[in-house]
Amino acid sequence: MSEKSMESKESIDLDLSRYLLILKRWWLPATAIFAATVMLSAIATQFMRPSYEAEGKLLFRIPSFKVAGSNLLPTNAEGGNGGDLKSLLATQNPINTQIEVISSPSLLQRTIDKLGLKDEEGKPIEVEQLRKAVILKIVNGTDVLRISYTSRDPEQAAAVVNTIMSLYLENDILTNRSEAAATRQFMAKQLPKTQEAVNNAEVALRIFKQKHQIADLSEETRSAVATIGNLDNDMNTVKAQLDEVNAQTNELRQKVELNSQEAIDVSALSQSPAVQGVLTQLQDTDRQLAIERSRFLDDNPVIINLEAKKASLKSLLQQQIGQTVGNQTQIPQRLLQIGELRQNLIQSFLQSEVQRFGLAKRLSSLSNSRSAYEQRVKIIPQLAQNQRELERKVEVAESTYQTLLKKVQELQLVENTNTASSRIIAPAFVPNKPVTGKKFIILLLGVMFGLFLATTTVLFLSMRDRSLKTLKEVRDVFRYTLLGIIPLSVKKVRSRDSNVEPKIAVRDTPYSLTSEMYRMIQANLKFLSSDKVLRTIVVTSAVPKEGKSTVSANLAAAIAQLGRKVLLIDADMRVPSQHHLWQLTNAVGLSEVLVGQAEFDVTVSKVMDNLDVLTAGVRPPNPLALLDSKRMASLIENFSSQHNYDFVIIDAPPLLLAADALTLSQMTDGILLVARPGVIDSNSANAAQEMLERSNYNVLGLVVNGIIDKNESSSYLYHDHEYFKPTKLAKEFQGLAKK
Repeated sequence: MSEKSMESKESIDLDLSRYLLILKRWWLPATAIFAATVMLSAIATQFMRPSYEAEGKLLFRIPSFKVAGSNLLPTNAEGGNGGDLKSLLATQNPINTQIEVISSPSLLQRTIDKLGLKDEEGKPIEVEQLRKAVILKIVNGTDVLRISYTSRDPEQAAAVVNTIMSLYLENDILTNRSEAAATRQFMAKQLPKTQEAVNNAEVALRIFKQKHQIADLSEETRSAVATIGNLDNDMNTVKAQLDEVNAQTNELRQKVELNSQEAIDVSALSQSPAVQGVLTQLQDTDRQLAIERSRFLDDNPVIINLEAKKASLKSLLQQQIGQTVGNQTQIPQRLLQIGELRQNLIQSFLQSEVQRFGLAKRLSSLSNSRSAYEQRVKIIPQLAQNQRELERKVEVAESTYQTLLKKVQELQLVENTNTASSRIIAPAFVPNKPVTGKKFIILLLGVMFGLFLATTTVLFLSMRDRSLKTLKEVRDVFRYTLLGIIPLSVKKVRSRDSNVEPKIAVRDTPYSLTSEMYRMIQANLKFLSSDKVLRTIVVTSAVPKEGKSTVSANLAAAIAQLGRKVLLIDADMRVPSQHHLWQLTNAVGLSEVLVGQAEFDVTVSKVMDNLDVLTAGVRPPNPLALLDSKRMASLIENFSSQHNYDFVIIDAPPLLLAADALTLSQMTDGILLVARPGVIDSNSANAAQEMLERSNYNVLGLVVNGIIDKNESSSYLYHDHEYFKPTKLAKEFQGLAKK
């Protein structure tokens, strides 16, 4: 378990314990108020006149024409003809609305008028009075409404319930028929508009399909995807063929060393008879010219004639070439006459070029077809969405039209029916026995009201009681170090000389828990400061009767039993107590020593080994003036040096009643504050706390006196009875100590 959850659990336990303590503290007045309230409620039940309760039941079902939905005319499975009723509770529960109708002022007033209902004074009862008397309750898990009415006249009780149910059914039938008629007339006017909306939606859908050439988009999508796949396959095949033809064409081009146009021209010229004839003559002329040059000089007429013939043949050759392949084409003469092998290569090259061109054209055509199909596929989703929207509009319009048409037909039937939205399944009968449950309810209300009053009383008394009741409450106000707690003694023990309760527990009952608590306080004081030894302290409280004097006496006795020489001074000159505790005379004391009327050595009394007591003496006119004097300061300083006291305890007046304690604290080592739960209140405690904090007085710690362990939320002294149970030997030592 986490630390946070443990703290939360402890907080809950503490709060519960606190409430139990408050209840234990004020149980007597709370019990008295609770018992009186229950008794009065029991007496009130004896004066009640007998009442009779009659009840009837209505089963609610709704007319079919009120059910929303497209299927307004019920089938045989839904309830038969149009006058049957359908269950309400499956979807929602409008019975609460019908309850308001039943309890409406108009229907209740008709019931009053019909039955002549009157009150005890003979006057017609008010509508509001009848509405409060009629109880309408839905039977859990059903469509049944229970109507009950209580009256001192049993016949009247039954008559009221039956009249209310019959008037409601009559009113419901009339309401249903009037609503059906009004609804039918309204819907009949809407039919032409709805039919026109259907026609408009159908026309819009037809125009859309014609515009975008839509037959079946889903089938078109599947076909287009398949076609695109086939086109991709064809394109891949054509690309492969084209790559093969390109490779073949490049190889032939390198071999023929011609481009496609040159190859065509060369092929055409090599196959032209005119060009080949002129070329043959030109070649013959060249041979003759070569022969004649070997015989004649260049200026020989034979050479000149041959040159002229050659020039003429060249001109004719160019003319024939121009006529065959075009005048702009320049063909080398060596290509005008090629061999059969070269002719075949050129022929193959040209065929390859033609095949390559055809494949390129086919690939382009396939690519264009694929782009067209792909573009169509891209717009098909948008076309499908638009088509669905138009189709939905058609469906909605047709559905609305069909709904209105069926509704009108149904309402025509409902106008002539007498079916209500409920029916009586249990009429009210005249009751024979009076109602007895009200007495029990009144008793239960009395118990609850008694608990409320008792709780309120406890809270009121606890709020008025401002006293601090527990150790925790005291510590929450006084935020000082807790030096010890003193339990409240519940046993009466006789002292040595008189039949009174002993006050000095350390002396009279040394083996008791109380004595050990005082020894613990002196031990805590001893170890309060490691660098400075405490020698003089002032013991005080916020208000009287907190036991400061008893604490001072017992603390002094506890320190003295340790072998330290202790002086106990009663500085409360207004209400002195130490002479009563130690059974001393108070004729001479501190006041006489301070004014010089007596010496300290004569005035002080030895009450125990190592313990001397200086009583307060006669009350002076102004005790503060004596205490706030140089004589008092000097006296306190001399206690250790001249009189050899190891410890000085000064019993001072309460803080809120006199300034004596605060004045003495300036001359000593600090203040020991005593607080007693049940005596000090929160206002006094807060005032004392503020007073001490405001002037930064040295408060050594807090002693909480008079702890009653059973009143505490946490038991601090749970094991004290076992641990401090006196043994026979301890009792013998205690008897010897008293002797």
